[in-house]
Amino acid sequence: MELNKYIEHTLLKQDARESEIINLLDEAKRYNFLGVCVNPSFVKLSTEYLKNTDIKVVTVIGFPLGQTTSEAKVLETIDAVKNGADEIDMVLNCGKLKDGEYDYILKEISGIKTACQGKVLKVILETDLLNQEEIKKACELCIKAEADFVKTSTGFVKNGVGAKAEDVKLMYETVHSAGLGVKASGGIRDREAALKMIEVGAERLGTSSGVKICAGE
Repeated sequence: MELNKYIEHTLLKQDARESEIINLLDEAKRYNFLGVCVNPSFVKLSTEYLKNTDIKVVTVIGFPLGQTTSEAKVLETIDAVKNGADEIDMVLNCGKLKDGEYDYILKEISGIKTACQGKVLKVILETDLLNQEEIKKACELCIKAEADFVKTSTGFVKNGVGAKAEDVKLMYETVHSAGLGVKASGGIRDREAALKMIEVGAERLGTSSGVKICAGE
């Protein structure tokens, strides 16, 4: 199995330096990863550095809390696309979900989808903060809003587990028939964990351990 073609090689820490991003991009080239996932301030650099490759530049919106306004998320998305982002990973507003404000969430995702201008949109559910019923409902809203993927985690929840097989399986079972994919992200640090996520339905893996996972093949 070509695990490299599932991996979005990720560096999202708040003190990431340009030299670390360059190293991430070099590793992505060396291992021919599917993509890289970087913060918005590094999108333009990444796009220019990966020019003439097929490696996707993925960035995050409303990250990591998801609590910025819908309008701010839309503006972030427009800016990211202008700077060359191929794919957008937006963070769902978990508080609104728990309060049952489904119209708000639907409108927000739909607005960001429009701002993507045809680019792939993934919605980060932050599954560590949700129960199974809430995960399923979030997935259903993503289907209605015509997102392209649902994603497990930011990896920034204190004491969070990140991607769990049972959550990925539920997400897959909820969205697959509607044509959406699943991205597992958070805590995927070795080949065994990567294969488990793929086994239960993940089409993408967000991980900072891509080199370790693939070097062991």
